[in-house]
Amino acid sequence: MARFVRPARKSLGQPPGSLVHVGKVYSRETTLARIEYNATAVEETSPAAGDSLRPALPESVVWLDVDGVHDASIIESIGASADIHPLVLEDVMHTGERPKLEESASSLFVSLRMLKLSAATQEVEDEQVSLVLGPSWVISFQERQGDVFDAVRERIRTGHGRIRRSGADYLFYSLLDAVVDHYFVVLESIGDRVETVYERVTHNPSRLDLDDIRRLKRELLFMRKAVWPLREVQSRLEHGDSSLIRPDTAPYFRDVYDHTVQILDAIETFREMLTSLMDVYLSSVANRTNEVMKVLTMITTLFIPLSFLAGLYGMNFRFMPELEWKYGYYALLAAMAAISAAMLVYFKRKKWL
Repeated sequence: MARFVRPARKSLGQPPGSLVHVGKVYSRETTLARIEYNATAVEETSPAAGDSLRPALPESVVWLDVDGVHDASIIESIGASADIHPLVLEDVMHTGERPKLEESASSLFVSLRMLKLSAATQEVEDEQVSLVLGPSWVISFQERQGDVFDAVRERIRTGHGRIRRSGADYLFYSLLDAVVDHYFVVLESIGDRVETVYERVTHNPSRLDLDDIRRLKRELLFMRKAVWPLREVQSRLEHGDSSLIRPDTAPYFRDVYDHTVQILDAIETFREMLTSLMDVYLSSVANRTNEVMKVLTMITTLFIPLSFLAGLYGMNFRFMPELEWKYGYYALLAAMAAISAAMLVYFKRKKWL
């Protein structure tokens, strides 16, 4: 449950716009990777923070990828070079932010959750990704190294698609689309786990299945908390009139919005399936308990007359006629067997067995 508890908005007593990191530090160093490209060329460097957005190619787009948001001096330097508002930089360094969109005259800021599967546990992991769009540049801030942008980088390097022929707004869309598309990868893995649990529950439910159902419900709730606010962000991007997004790029944001809605629908579907699975599990356990109780009741019922006979002839009275009979022991065993057989026949006719 610790993943659902986000850090405090900011330290008490700090004025608005204070650059104080709130969240987990994954690496000591903050690294910068810069890709600049136009229709004919691509350059990749590891720049210093101050001059990281200065263009070197004519009519180019600059993408600055920042891994690690805990170093306030670097974040402040990047913000100064790009004229980013201090409140936006504060949101970048507070890694528990709800997905949001902020517009200004010179930039467009979006924060969202990037979801990945843990290689060790296969649980959903998240980190905050902040994207800032300027007239000819995009800055992506991440909490740690490793992301879902490799396909975007490859398209830039190889010139596939329209990304090299388009502006910074299309790169901004591509990064958003990469994050949202990876939600499908995570959701597909969860869907496979749901189907596996469904097969087990419907055939041979166990306590482990109940634990898996609860774990999956937590994962889906966690994912819903990350995706649900993003729908509003995408809707504002689709219907917004920001001067930084050109009319020919606007329809692509509508596609990302549609994907976000599809993901939310799939999440709700899986949650309903898990609720149904919980009911099936509880019904299966109740039915199994009933079967066990029925068998135990039958055994108890069969032994009631046998216990009566055994108790009757175990009372040790001196004058009991059958005690002196030569065949009394065998006759009593035969009577017990006959009574048991008669009771079994009766139970079967009543369809209790």
